This record gives sequence, C-alpha cells and structure tokens, in this order.
Amino acid sequence: MRHATLRQLKVFESVARNLSFTRAAEELHLSQPTVSIQIKQLSAIAGLPLLEQIGKRLFLTEAGRELLKVCQGIFEGLSRFEMLVSDMQGVKAGKLSLAVITTAKYFVPRLLGPFCKRYPGIDVSLKVHNRERVLQSMIDNEDDLYVLGQPPEHLEVVLEPFLENPLVVLAARSHPLAGKKNIPLARLAQEPFLMREPGSGTRLATERFFGERGLKLKVRMELGSNEATKQAVVGGLGIAVLSAHTLALERSSDELAFLDVEGFPIRRHWYVAYPKEKQPTVVALAFLDFLREESKLLGEKYLQGITGFPALARGKKRGK
Repeated sequence: MRHATLRQLKVFESVARNLSFTRAAEELHLSQPTVSIQIKQLSAIAGLPLLEQIGKRLFLTEAGRELLKVCQGIFEGLSRFEMLVSDMQGVKAGKLSLAVITTAKYFVPRLLGPFCKRYPGIDVSLKVHNRERVLQSMIDNEDDLYVLGQPPEHLEVVLEPFLENPLVVLAARSHPLAGKKNIPLARLAQEPFLMREPGSGTRLATERFFGERGLKLKVRMELGSNEATKQAVVGGLGIAVLSAHTLALERSSDELAFLDVEGFPIRRHWYVAYPKEKQPTVVALAFLDFLREESKLLGEKYLQGITGFPALARGKKRGK
C-alpha cells in the first residue's frame, strides 16, 4: 500500500463508513464517478477487493475492514498532530466529536455556546443517540468524549461527573396527586407509569430506586423519547420519572406538575466519559477543563429557569 495516496485513503474511509458511493461523494464534494475511480485504483494497489456489492447494498470485504482500521488510525494521528501544533502555537484548534444520550440534548448545546466562544478555532460535532448507541460508539471509539446519565457497568472507562441531573416525578396538572405533600412511594407505585425504552439510563435508575425499596412499578406504556413521554403525561395516560433538564424551555411544562414524593428528586449526575485506554486529544482536554470550570454555574442557572423546580432542587427535610 506504499503507493496509495492520502486522497485515495480518505475517499475509501468515507465510502467504508457510509457504505455508499453516493453519500461519500456528497460528503467529500466529489462526483460519484471520481469516487468510484479512486476506489478501483486503491483496490488495484491492495491486490484484493475492498468492497463488494450484493443486490443494492455495499459491504466491506475482510481486507476492506482491515484497511478501514488503518485509515482511521492514520487520520486520527494526523488530526492529533494538527491539534498539537496549534496548541504549541498557543492556539486551540481542531475538531471535537461528542456523542450524548438523548436527554443531554436539552443542555449540552447551551454548554457548547460559551465553549465555542472561548475557542473559536474548534469545530464541534454533536451526535445525539439513545444510551445503547452511545455505548456502542464508545466501544467502537468513534468519538472523543461521551455524555451519559448512567455510568456504563461493563466497560472500562474514565468517568467524571460534571453536572447535577435530578430525576423528578411528573404528572398532569389535573392529576389527583398534584399539590399533595410528601406522597409515600407505596402510593405512587399504585399509579400507571410511562417509561422510556428498555436500556434507558433514566428507566434503569427509576426501576432500581423502587426495586431497592421492595416496590414494583405498573408500566402502562413504553415510549421512545422524552417528548412523547411528556405529551402522554399531559394527556393523562400516567405519571413519569424524567430528568428535570427535559423541562427547560418547554411549553408543555405549563401543563405538567412536579409531584412532591418522598425520596425525590433522585440525586444523580451527568458524566463525561471516554475509554480507559484512550488518550484524549488536546481539544478534548480543553473541553474537559471547560466543564470543570463552568458546568456547575451554568447548570444551576439552567435548572433555576424551570418553573416549579427551584424548591425541589434545593431539597427538603421530610417529615418536619
């Protein structure tokens, strides 16, 4: 492969990642025939087919999978070098790739605003996935940093809490329990619950919280997003436990009530993580430092903006 060019490897990496000549051409701003020619030339240099087409679908051959790993290593190394040179010149520049779970989309963009203002030379890629997809991205080493609300149990990762993530009980404002004080958990467990999909960090934390107290929840419905869950609560289908962050800047919050339940809010944190064996880039380290400095202040201001939440956020002494 000594005669392969960086351009050919870049074209191949894009085709292999997208498994599509069309999407690769769009991504690289090239014509599709140009992409096809580059792949043919690279396959000839390798002496083996790198891709195979079955029906309308494109697949990597074994040689193609190995070459993709090589390409990813080369481009990651070059990116690290560019960031290092910029850092040595006193300028933070490069690309930061973040993968976050769906609930984190409510506050991560607001953290990124001040960060990008401080470091205008850094380009940020933000991917929003469910928890299982974020964990798979971490296993595949697809991104620089990952934001989760529930620490992964079976992965070796560096984990750092950076922002409070209180879980609260929500009901429609017309619900019979709305306005009641210090509702017993056993009473709450009698209500029909609206839950996120299996594997959701919020669901795992909720089921664990009630399970540790010998209570089993009556799940009426599973929903695939926080928005759908909130609308179902407003519609009177049941109650739900969600992160307080999902209520910020939401019109539906006027139709929802925080229930005053013993043991709530459940005190949790948001975590930033990366694989234990991974060496963070200069840009990733800059973002980690930023989170340590700014996230607490920004997080407090953010939660204070949620109608009805401040009293709960400060916590209360039960039974007094």
